[in-house]
Amino acid sequence: MQDISLNILIRAASGDINSFEEIYKAAADFVYSLALRIINNAQDAEDVTQEVFLKIHKNLKSFQFRSSFKTWVYRITVNTAINAARKSSKELNKRADFDVAIQTQGSQPQQAEFDKEDNESKVKVLLDKLNPDQRACIVLREIQGLSYEKIAEALKTNINTVRTRIKRARETLLAISEKRGEI
Repeated sequence: MQDISLNILIRAASGDINSFEEIYKAAADFVYSLALRIINNAQDAEDVTQEVFLKIHKNLKSFQFRSSFKTWVYRITVNTAINAARKSSKELNKRADFDVAIQTQGSQPQQAEFDKEDNESKVKVLLDKLNPDQRACIVLREIQGLSYEKIAEALKTNINTVRTRIKRARETLLAISEKRGEI
């Protein structure tokens, strides 16, 4: 996520739509990417992205700069994505299988692109096996590269809870991989 100046945040909080547009431009890709990793569905990630920016717009006046703006956006995005995942987890599994089938039916991509899509598909399927809280922690740690402290701050939870969720998620993923004979 691009850095956003304090001046832009203050102007946006006071209702300046052009400043809010700058915030959107700086953070939209970041929010969408994070939501996509948690939800594993492009259309739902777009919906979550829209919902996150509605929440940011609505609550920007109450943002008190106790944490960084990026951490605040992390928290809103992760919580919104987890809630969306909980609401439609059964539907998401069916839809993910359909999306993968549709993607593989089109024209034949080059081998490297096919391998990349295959790996992304495997990651998507594995992440779907985790509960939303574990999935959020794994995405923030392994994909976004956040420290345990930053994850705890973003999720407003205890650092030991984060460690436990990551440990259990890794154990689950390891068990699935062993069961499939991939290890």
